[in-house]
Amino acid sequence: MGVLAFRQKNARGNFKPHLSVRFRDAGSKPCVFSIDTSRTPKKYSQPDAYLITHAHSDHHGKSSMLSELSVCSDKTATALEIRHGREYRGATAGTYDKINIGDVTVKTCPTGHTVGSTAFYWENDVGTRILVTGDVKDYSMLPSCDVLITEANYGDVGDFSCYFQDDIEGLKSILNNGGRAAFGAYSFGKAQRMVQLFRDMGYRGPIEMEDDTKELTEKLMDDPGDLVSLGESGKDGICLVPPWNLNRLPQDIPRYVITGRCDYPYPSIQISDHLDVNGLIDMVKAIDPQVTIVYHPGGHRPQCFAGYLNSIGKDSIAIGDINNVLSNEFT
Repeated sequence: MGVLAFRQKNARGNFKPHLSVRFRDAGSKPCVFSIDTSRTPKKYSQPDAYLITHAHSDHHGKSSMLSELSVCSDKTATALEIRHGREYRGATAGTYDKINIGDVTVKTCPTGHTVGSTAFYWENDVGTRILVTGDVKDYSMLPSCDVLITEANYGDVGDFSCYFQDDIEGLKSILNNGGRAAFGAYSFGKAQRMVQLFRDMGYRGPIEMEDDTKELTEKLMDDPGDLVSLGESGKDGICLVPPWNLNRLPQDIPRYVITGRCDYPYPSIQISDHLDVNGLIDMVKAIDPQVTIVYHPGGHRPQCFAGYLNSIGKDSIAIGDINNVLSNEFT
C-alpha cells in the first residue's frame, strides 16, 4: 500500500509521543508526516509536516506549534496560542478545506471533538487513501479510506465505562428548573460544547466563566452569546468552571460535573467529547479501511480496540505493536 507507520525514539532511548507515517507523493518523492507528536530537534532530519489534530495537551501541539512545519486548523492554532501563550508558527486551514504540503494535497475534515478539531486526508503515489482522525465525536464528515489512523479513548469492549450516551435530557431538565446552577467542565473543549448545548436548548441568559475559559470561548465560537466573568450574572445566571473549582463557589449554588467519572462529590451529567466504543466500531465500519492503526491514548485501550477489530475481520494494529522504530534520523 506504500505506507510505513513508524515510531521514533529520542536521544534517551524513549519513545516520542504517537507515531509518524512515511509514503511517496505523486512524483514518487519520499515524505514523512508526524502525527500529534513533539518536535524532533533541529539537528536531526525533520518530517515534512507535524500534523496537529487539536489543541489538547496529550496531542503535543505545545511543542509542535513552534515549528514552521506544523499544520492544523485555524481555530486549533488560536486555541494553542491562548492556552500556551506562544505564537503558532506553522500553516493553517479551515476544518473543511485543502492545504498543500509540498506536492501533497491534504484535505481537512471536522471531527466534532473540540472547536477546530481536524482530521487529515491525502493519497500517496499508488493511490492509497490515508486518513488521520485524532479524537472523534462525529464521524459523519469523514471520508472512506484505505489506511485509517485513529483513536481508542473508549475502545475497550470489555469495559462497562466505555458504553455511554450523552444525557441531554438530564441537562435540559436542570435548565428548565430555572435559577442559578454551576457546571464543572474543562476550559478547552468541554466548556465550548456546554455553551453550544445551552444555547441550542434555548438558554439566552449570561454564562459566567473564569477569564481564560471566557477568552477561549469568545475567540473559538462564532456566536457564544452573553459571556461574563464570575460573579457578574446576578441571581439567575449559569456558572461554568473547571470541575476542581466548583468548591470555590458559594455553597447555595447547585453544582454538577460534566463527566462520566464517579469520583467527584457532585452529581454528574454524562456529556462526552468522544465516541463510545459502539460509536468507534460504527465509525470504522462506515469508513471501511483496509487497515486501521490505533494510536491513542496510552495504556491498554489501543490494543483492546485493535484486537476487537481484528476479531470482526477488520485488519488492525495498535501503536504498541508497531515494530518500525527509528532513532531521530529519518533514515
